[in-house]
Amino acid sequence: MTERIPAPGTRFVHAGSDPREQRGYVNPPVHRASTVLYEDVRAMEESQSDPLKRNHPVYGRFGTPTGRAFETALAELEGGHAAIATCSGLAAATTAVLSFVRAGDHILVSDSVYVPTRRFCDSLAALGVVTEYYDPEIGAGIEELLRPETRLAYLESPGSTTFEVQDVPAITAVCRSRDVVTVIDNTWATPAFCRPLALGADVVVHSATKYLTGHADSILGAIVCTEDTYATVRGAAIRLGQCAGADDVYLGLRGIRTLGVRLQQHQRQAVELATWLRDRPEVVEVVYPALPGDRGHRLWQRDFTGAAGLFGVVLDGRFGKPAVDAMLDRLHLFGLGHSWGGFESLMVPADSLAHRLPGTRRPAGTLLRVHAGFEDPADLLADLDHAFTELTTRHG
Repeated sequence: MTERIPAPGTRFVHAGSDPREQRGYVNPPVHRASTVLYEDVRAMEESQSDPLKRNHPVYGRFGTPTGRAFETALAELEGGHAAIATCSGLAAATTAVLSFVRAGDHILVSDSVYVPTRRFCDSLAALGVVTEYYDPEIGAGIEELLRPETRLAYLESPGSTTFEVQDVPAITAVCRSRDVVTVIDNTWATPAFCRPLALGADVVVHSATKYLTGHADSILGAIVCTEDTYATVRGAAIRLGQCAGADDVYLGLRGIRTLGVRLQQHQRQAVELATWLRDRPEVVEVVYPALPGDRGHRLWQRDFTGAAGLFGVVLDGRFGKPAVDAMLDRLHLFGLGHSWGGFESLMVPADSLAHRLPGTRRPAGTLLRVHAGFEDPADLLADLDHAFTELTTRHG
């Protein structure tokens, strides 16, 4: 009889947990530890002989049982060989890139990438690494940009702020044929809605601060690797001193348990808000791959099983910055704050072209980034209706 493969919701609940090894408790204890003591010198030397072994206690910076539980759970959910916890999402991105590049290398980076990641890639010029940004909708055409010295391609799909969906299988197939490593940021979809390793990527990075933790109370990052890439990335993380705090990885593991149901609710909220906003006279475009008619909808349907609660709204160009600022100030339930992925709704202005390639499609008006939280939709819509009506009355 073929063994039944558990559904995603079941895996979220049980991945990385073994109550038998936790004295029967459902959750692993929080190990706040640095020093590890050994029975004798031989045991210490054996443990230190290979710090890449995931279950060898060596030193707290290399990982505690709490961290291992989080890493094991995320690797299982992403379909990877192993994961590495880092102190932040940006640390996950930078560590992944630094694992593979060296002076003289050329890397390709999506033009829609998270701005702090972009700034880091720009800084690699000081180390002799050339960064070239590519149109996120390039697909297999990325082959024309590959050089003999191209070492790595960095993807983010959907793109940060502008939400372009990339043809990940096409890009990774081209890169793999030329021995170019592919790294992808999967923070938006999480393994609940997309598994990029199954689409051909070599390494997946997460800002676990966002949906994986899910409660706006932790800063955490993670890298998930294939078997071929794990030793390289893990070794680099050790050399760079990368590690995550015990409380943060515990909160990340706690967040994973409810990831499936939370993402489904974020999606329901976002679809309702995005559909309502698309019909408003103040709005010229809603940028959300889950909506039919969105530029990335076809690829989203093919490669994703759902959509997160983060999307973009473009206001009519007749509303200038003072009017939009006043509208945002009138909102009560939508907070003005960076980050996202928690239970709270947010709306912030987003400059989509400040760091983009010349010729990038310009929005017709001010772009706002919206995160749909868990407040009652009727209350959120009432808050938006009041603010938008005031916007039109005073400035329309």
